[in-house]
This record gives sequence, C-alpha cells and structure tokens, in this order.
Amino acid sequence: MTDVPARTPLPRDFFDRPVVDVAPDLLGRTLVRHSPDGPIELRLTEVEAYDGERDPGSHAYRGRTARNATMFGPPGHAYVYFIYGMWFSVNLVCGPEGKASAVLLRAGEILTGEPLAAARRPKARNANELAKGPARLATALDIDRSLDGTDVCAPTDTPLTILHGTPPPRDVVRNGPRTGVGGDGADHPWRYWIDGDPTVSPYRPHSPRRRTATAT
Repeated sequence: MTDVPARTPLPRDFFDRPVVDVAPDLLGRTLVRHSPDGPIELRLTEVEAYDGERDPGSHAYRGRTARNATMFGPPGHAYVYFIYGMWFSVNLVCGPEGKASAVLLRAGEILTGEPLAAARRPKARNANELAKGPARLATALDIDRSLDGTDVCAPTDTPLTILHGTPPPRDVVRNGPRTGVGGDGADHPWRYWIDGDPTVSPYRPHSPRRRTATAT
C-alpha cells in the first residue's frame, strides 16, 4: 500500500462514510486555518461523532433547522455553531448528503502559527491548552459562524483545509462516552482520542444546568 504524503488534502469521499468510521480516522489529521494574519495548523487529537436524526445527542435529532442545515450535507463541509451565548464549535460534516451527521473537533496540537493562536487565547497557561476543548480550538483558530458551510475539500481559496497528516497507530486510539451529553445519547461511546496526548481535554459527564428561581 502506497503511503499518502502528509500534506495531501483529504478527498470528499473520505467524509462520505458513516460518521462513526470517519471520527476515529480524523485523529492525527491536520486542520489548516488560512487567514489574512497567516496560517495556523493543528493536529487533531480528540473528536466526537454525532449521528443526526437517530442520535438524541445530535443537533439534528429533531430534524432540519436554519441552525443545523449544514449538517445535512454535502459531506466535507464545516458546521459551526454558537453555544452558551459566547463560544463557537466546529464540526466536519459526513455523508451521504441528506443524512445529517458530523464530527465535533474537540482538541488538537498547534503545529504552526502558535503565536497567532496564543494571541487569541491569552488565558492559556501553555501550548497544550491553546486548543484543549472545542471552544478553545475554535477560538485559537479564529473560527466563528461566518465559516459555517466552508468546503474543507475545495482545492483553492478556502479558509479551512484538512490534510492527510499522520494518523496515530490504532493501538493508541481510545473511545468512550461523549463529554457533557445527557439523556438517551449519554452512553454512546463516540468520543475518540489519542491516548496519553497532553492536548486531549478531560472527560466531563453531563451536568444539568440549574435554573435560577424567579421571585413571585
């Protein structure tokens, strides 16, 4: 089998597969953020799979909306959403078109452009924390809702590209429950990470948000 060069962009058919096959395959791949300030490159170390309308933990569980429309394809595009009124998270859409599924990019190691990432993440205590968690990753790479729908497989002129990178050996890939997912989707073991990598975020089970009592 011929080795694929690390700088080769991933083709669209890589994403046109079941999401639980794509998710672990994304580990070790290189996400490139092109911007006027310069490029930032990140090696993916942690991801989570979300399987659309059959997955209670997915944004698309109850069908298509204006917010989640990108999840329905075509594959190989970025789905970016706003959460908790302050943060963005980025996912990569999987196929086939018309069936919503996507992989949340949870954490990674900054390979190129660390000063740019650090300027956007001034509270990070060290390089390992720059993209340790989905909101931190999106912040470090300057990804917001304006990049929703970006074609990461386009040959040129795209703000986000995903390269072949260097996938880790299969024996260091781990999986377990997704972070912060409650209800019927809590037990899906669809979080994947590179064992022992210092950029992987800590697992946190779902904790229901308390409602503030209203005076009467």
